[in-house]
Amino acid sequence: MSVMAPQAPPSSGPATAGQVARRRWRRSRGIIIAVLALVVLGVVLAALRPRVRAEYLDPESPGQQGTRALAEITRQHGTPVTVVRGASAAADQMRAHPDAVLVIARSERLLPADLGTLQSLPGDRLLIAPTTDTLQALAPGVDRTGGAAGTLSPGCSLPAATYAGPVGFTGSEVYTAPAKATKCYLSDGEPNLVQLAVNGSTVTVLGSGDPLTNERLGENGNAALGMNLVGARPSAVWLLPDPPPPGGGGQKSFGDLVPFGVKLAVLQALVAVVLVALWRSRRLGPVVVEPLPVVVRSAEAVEGRARLYRARRAGDRAAQALRAGALERLTRLLGMPTSAAADPRMASEIVAAVAAHTGQDQAVIGAALYGPPPVDDAELVRLAGFLDDLERRVRTS
Repeated sequence: MSVMAPQAPPSSGPATAGQVARRRWRRSRGIIIAVLALVVLGVVLAALRPRVRAEYLDPESPGQQGTRALAEITRQHGTPVTVVRGASAAADQMRAHPDAVLVIARSERLLPADLGTLQSLPGDRLLIAPTTDTLQALAPGVDRTGGAAGTLSPGCSLPAATYAGPVGFTGSEVYTAPAKATKCYLSDGEPNLVQLAVNGSTVTVLGSGDPLTNERLGENGNAALGMNLVGARPSAVWLLPDPPPPGGGGQKSFGDLVPFGVKLAVLQALVAVVLVALWRSRRLGPVVVEPLPVVVRSAEAVEGRARLYRARRAGDRAAQALRAGALERLTRLLGMPTSAAADPRMASEIVAAVAAHTGQDQAVIGAALYGPPPVDDAELVRLAGFLDDLERRVRTS
């Protein structure tokens, strides 16, 4: 007796258009996925590119992100704008002109000592996209809650906003503020501009500096809003701090300390890992039937399994397998249901039927089919022979 796997079915004829399309898709999907991944990576890298350049909000810069145009227009309308590069210089100017507006840009460059100095100065303040530390020091009660973008209407009674009209905010911060504060340019109920009184001074918080830049000053009411806020007093002091010296930036998070290039490298590594995983992954398709390379005789298969049982000293499992196989064949020969072999409630009926066909004692048949496992190999061999004899007698009866 030999065991052979069924042969693969013959070809069903020429491939259809759908089969050809599926084969072409399987061949080209790797390239398509790689191209799409590169496109997505390019978009992500473009989005992660630093939005703020060194000239950002610099009143002396004519670049797109500078604010020279706003400073010149404000001067032309009678409000001088003095540009300072440090907190100490700003303190000197504000003490000399206590009725001026102190415009604070790029507050992420301020040290804790600088914030302490600015906190005690007279005059009003305009905070442009301030950091959390700056808000806590100069605008207590105002907290950042998220971001917003779009052209928004004032929606408040603040003259500087109502005269300006709609303003385009890009990448702006929105805030929560005390109930007494004036809230303008609401986005989902949260203001992009907040004005409140702090220790006798008026503090205005603007969520984004983009409307004040040379690039966007001519859009909507951006120029009017900038002039109204910066020129709210007889003079203005524009503080654009120089970058702090190395190691002097105060407390920073781990993300602030990691260079931007390292973050991009990590992102590229993650994308590469995902691409490799997609490339090397395999979906389980239908079972492919192939003929066996060799013919294995049934006697050899039985002998090999017997050796495995013996090597593991699993005589009890070998006896269980012999009895289960014998019961399945005997119930089939006796015309009983296929489930009877595994049903303990059918044991007495099976034993009685086998005894009736073979003339053997029911106690002996019951011990052979349902008895305890053999104690040694010799008893296992005798059990196998007895079960084989029972099957032969039932088959010939």
